[in-house]
Amino acid sequence: MPYVNIKITREGGPKGKGPSAQQKAELIAGVTDLLVRILDKKPASTMVVIDEVALEDWGIGGLPVPEYRSRKSEDN
Repeated sequence: MPYVNIKITREGGPKGKGPSAQQKAELIAGVTDLLVRILDKKPASTMVVIDEVALEDWGIGGLPVPEYRSRKSEDN
């Protein structure tokens, strides 16, 4: 039974609140189709979970993403 966990930030999508329900449905269908095609898994036993994480709860290089991006843009 495949279990796929997709973690994304809420910053994108409609009005900056993350992906729409339609976009999530497309991700779920696409990942399921990929597992069927590549690994011959049954769609009925494939689980896909999408976790939306607030941008300030995500970090890169020891910094919250907004601060990391700010510093990176200052370097350019």
